[in-house]
Amino acid sequence: MSVILDEKNIATAIYTVNRHAKTALDNKPLYELKKLTIDKLLTENKAKKVGLHFVRNPKHSQQQSSVLIQYADYYFHMIPVKEDFKNLPHLGHLDDSYRNPIRKMNLKIAKQLLTEYIGPQPIVKKSSKKPVVCTKSYMSEQRKKSTMKSYLDR
Repeated sequence: MSVILDEKNIATAIYTVNRHAKTALDNKPLYELKKLTIDKLLTENKAKKVGLHFVRNPKHSQQQSSVLIQYADYYFHMIPVKEDFKNLPHLGHLDDSYRNPIRKMNLKIAKQLLTEYIGPQPIVKKSSKKPVVCTKSYMSEQRKKSTMKSYLDR
């Protein structure tokens, strides 16, 4: 089954991927797919940045903003870049009265459609572990830990 790469289907696919990303255990690949797609739409002038919104539940209780992006009859939020704060108006808090249209699409089909639209992307693997720098103080701490006796050793 082939899905046509038109505006309505791409918008529905982004909506589907975004909706699933909010509840996924590993949401990074889904958000990355959304970001790459919207970036391509912005460079092709098919989508536009409308303004900035305050984030509803900011991390660490610090005020944060996100960029509101319009594509077809949908609105999406993305992380802003430095230029967005200079070039875009701040719209304040989210308008709770507006909702995106609800259209159903299978997640697998949505991912295939967006992957086909953005084309092949280079795979960049990030290491999840930070390298340990072995300094003298680090090594002496490790020796102390290994020589410490616990009450279980008795």
